[in-house]
Amino acid sequence: MTKVWIMNPQKIEAADSGLQEAARWLREGKRVAFPTETVYGLGADARSAEAVAGIFAAKGRPSDNPLIVHIADRSQLGDLTDADRLDETSRRLMDDFWPGPLTLVLPAKPGAVAANVTAGLPTVAVRMPDHPVALRLIEAAGCPVAAPSANRSGRPSPTRASHVLADLDGLIDGIVDGGPTGVGVESTVVEVVDGVVHVLRPGGVSAEELRRVAGRVEARGELSAALARSGEGGPSSGQLAEEEAAPKSPGMKYAHYAPRGRLTVVSGDSPDRISAWIREQLRKASAEGERTGVLTFEEHCEQYGSEADVVVTAGSLQSPETVARNLYGALRSFDEQNVTVIYAEALEEEGIGLAVMNRLLKAAGHRIKLV
Repeated sequence: MTKVWIMNPQKIEAADSGLQEAARWLREGKRVAFPTETVYGLGADARSAEAVAGIFAAKGRPSDNPLIVHIADRSQLGDLTDADRLDETSRRLMDDFWPGPLTLVLPAKPGAVAANVTAGLPTVAVRMPDHPVALRLIEAAGCPVAAPSANRSGRPSPTRASHVLADLDGLIDGIVDGGPTGVGVESTVVEVVDGVVHVLRPGGVSAEELRRVAGRVEARGELSAALARSGEGGPSSGQLAEEEAAPKSPGMKYAHYAPRGRLTVVSGDSPDRISAWIREQLRKASAEGERTGVLTFEEHCEQYGSEADVVVTAGSLQSPETVARNLYGALRSFDEQNVTVIYAEALEEEGIGLAVMNRLLKAAGHRIKLV
């Protein structure tokens, strides 16, 4: 049985008995889920290979995926990497975005963390979360905490403790319930090479924000890259963008963050053309006995009420931050209502919209329709 500690982020104290117990459990090698500003993470002592192996086992996650190490203070960096030799760009990024949803891939100090944290790579991914419960917990644990998202591998990431319980109850030791998370998508992961910031995963810090601090930033649009891999040439193309080639990295081919229903992302220059195509597919799917769903925006939700069994609004097109915050909960809601076929409208890849599209395309297994 998984134990749950309920904590108020606005009133969390280091002496809180639940916090101290959860911290002790981390020190003892147990697996404890906790809230960050992005999503809930599943934490274990990053120095213990056995504890970290428990994360992979609980999630059903491939062990060749490196994990992010969470710290509570920059003084802990010296235990993980040669802090005196950090490049100036990385230092500026830490100054501006820590604590916050930014992960930096840094040269790992030999033996600093268990080998299964880094997947055998010479680097370690580090971040300092911007959440009072997370910071207090890591500080009280007195160890770096390896923590991927606290969900079964492939499922939508959890933004509430109830999501963690739905996936991992009985598989992990404890959950610190600090209420809903704020950002809603995971951290941005970057690596600085010769002063250039390479975005390895878009997330809570946008490429535009990074450029204001670091200058040269290399980031790619998820939709355009997926279409290029699929051979889609333009808005008149009629084939689905299925990713069939061998993946160059984890997450390029197989679905992640996915609901149980078959999800297709629909994109195009005309909202009317998008909605017309989706409505046609909904009618066909319903005729075949499918339970249908649409993931849309506040501005468009009324167009699907008579056609879809379930219509879920992620937020407003005018507020992509809200869409990011609601995305994973929206995807999970289709499962709660037994939806078998889902169509999702695409979002502009600007600001945090790039991270939303990254997650949405992975949830769809890169299944795209351009209309």
